[in-house]
Amino acid sequence: MGMRQAGTGREHGASRAAVTTAVAVVALVLALVVAFVVLRGGSSGTDAGPGGTDRPGATAGPSSGVRTVFPAAETEPFPEGSGDIADDSAIWFDADDPARSVVVADSKAEPGGIAVYDLSGALLQFLPGGQIGNVDLRDGVRVGGRDVVLVGANDRSDDTLAFWTLDPATRRLTPLPGDAPATLRPNYGFCLYRNASGALSAFVTQRDGGGLEQYALTVAADGVDARRVRTLDVGSQSEGCVADDERGLLYVGEEDVAVWRYGAEPGDGDDRVAVGRVGDGHLDADVEGLALTTGPDGGGHLLVSSQGDSTIAVYDRAGDNTYVRSVTVAGAGGVDKVTTTDGVAADARDFGGAFAGGLLVVHDERNTGADMSNLKLVPLAGVTGGDPPAAP
Repeated sequence: MGMRQAGTGREHGASRAAVTTAVAVVALVLALVVAFVVLRGGSSGTDAGPGGTDRPGATAGPSSGVRTVFPAAETEPFPEGSGDIADDSAIWFDADDPARSVVVADSKAEPGGIAVYDLSGALLQFLPGGQIGNVDLRDGVRVGGRDVVLVGANDRSDDTLAFWTLDPATRRLTPLPGDAPATLRPNYGFCLYRNASGALSAFVTQRDGGGLEQYALTVAADGVDARRVRTLDVGSQSEGCVADDERGLLYVGEEDVAVWRYGAEPGDGDDRVAVGRVGDGHLDADVEGLALTTGPDGGGHLLVSSQGDSTIAVYDRAGDNTYVRSVTVAGAGGVDKVTTTDGVAADARDFGGAFAGGLLVVHDERNTGADMSNLKLVPLAGVTGGDPPAAP
């Protein structure tokens, strides 16, 4: 009896020891998991860049899944070419008559050129002229004693920068005279920046590698002078970019890696912050076009084309660019869905009609029923607003 009691005590002791060991192992595993998550989260939001300094990155907001939005119109085909020849676009807002606003779009394949569309998607003008990569514009640029709408782009066919003026009365483009400024390296993407003093710059991404060049622009009646003032090493292939003129910031899409936020002034160096990373649940390579909308009190949104899953990722413009949601453009009213997104443009102002809450323009590579890609025109309110749009 005594021996059995002694044996039972040893068994209980062994059991308690086993339980204690198991608890310790579980606690250790949990601690390692927590440490991994913390380290992974920290590394996804900061990056010094080559020679740069770490700064805090963006914080992820609550994800509500992918929202479905619907197009109100699509652009007519370019007059020549086939395949995936459409890409980027820029929106000109007519403050006197918003319904007359236009979309300026590129044709990036040979022979290439630039086009103007109205808000119904009708083609108003097409100018042949090289493999135009990315398009941007600024209104109110002083040229020859008058304010003009300046449209700029990179020309991949001869590695130069191309510039036009847009006539608000006719809604037609006229090339600026003079020699086209050459870029340092073969070019790939392009965007404009105008700082608080009115100084104008162009950012140009390189076709090979991960370089980015900043050019100070001097615009005159007889042409444009471009002086290189800064070179950045983004890391790998980059194309899309957009500048926040008010905040003095530049956003660049490194296609397989991340969306980076830099200072936009020539003296800002190469410090950068990752707004979002490929594989973080919001971006699927390639990261392509970037667009920015502005609103009162610093409001607005950064929109990023996530080509791998044909969505647009939406981030707050303010602060650290918190992620808001992702959207996909479905088909509606005879307009097919968006597939394999590339370029994107957006403006939050009231265009009237279907676009009273703003306009989003999205590239569609696989335009159903046509032999070339095109652009879809989407009401912006359903993209950035609090309530999803109703199906038409």
